[in-house]
Amino acid sequence: MVPNLVSVIIPTRNRAAMVRQAVESVLAQKDASLEVIVVDDGSTDDTAHVLTAYSARIQVIRREHSGGVSAARNAGIVASRGEWIAFLDSDDMWLPQKVSAQLEYFRTYTGMRICQTEEIWIHRGRRRNPKKYHTKPSGWCFERLLERCLVSPSAVMMHRSLLEEVGLFDESLPACEDYDMWLRIGCRYPIGLVPRALVVKRGGHDDQLSATIPALDRYRLKAMAKLLHSAPLTPMQRDQTLKVLKRKASIYAGGCLKRGKQDEAVRVLTWLRETLLENGNR
Repeated sequence: MVPNLVSVIIPTRNRAAMVRQAVESVLAQKDASLEVIVVDDGSTDDTAHVLTAYSARIQVIRREHSGGVSAARNAGIVASRGEWIAFLDSDDMWLPQKVSAQLEYFRTYTGMRICQTEEIWIHRGRRRNPKKYHTKPSGWCFERLLERCLVSPSAVMMHRSLLEEVGLFDESLPACEDYDMWLRIGCRYPIGLVPRALVVKRGGHDDQLSATIPALDRYRLKAMAKLLHSAPLTPMQRDQTLKVLKRKASIYAGGCLKRGKQDEAVRVLTWLRETLLENGNR
């Protein structure tokens, strides 16, 4: 571990134009010592050529496409050397003061090991305002994290020791791997917030996970069930998890029935009943 060094991990696949902008936004950071690692997850477009232009300014890890974004991020984490870890999705960008603002946050709040910043949302080229329920939390926020993924990978910086404690991203989850990670952290520690919009989050393009992977809720259900088995939950956190799991599984099963997917609905409800019984909840 190199003290004060920030390792920036950018997973990408077939986003040659966007990854160039992402890398440029990291290299434009002010007042920070950075290690930039781009993990090319089997791109077949011009990504390799684009990244070659940065030569020694970044480290590029090229791997076969397998395991998705979780495996790509994990490969970057394993290769990194910094005391601090930050992530940037290749379709997003940082404003120049993002890293320095978060390092200043950690110098001010010395007990914190993870924080995120506010974001500017761009959807299909147009700015969008987040809804009230998207308001980012600050401090202890486990119950809110159960309801919705309120932490953005591109906005996060965390101390390396935190990942050593809670583990890497779950490569068995093709989606909602960030939701799973924030739950594992949020049940143990508070999550800080720098109240400045220092990330440009771009959405609406066809290759987003939310557009390419159906029924994302089933992976959120899996993350909550895993939490019940493996995380050091307090009695209150366990009750909160069971309550949200029961409600979201019932909603998901109801949606399956409406779409004529009766077998999937029965499977989920059976799984829910077994999970509740295992945890002494009916």
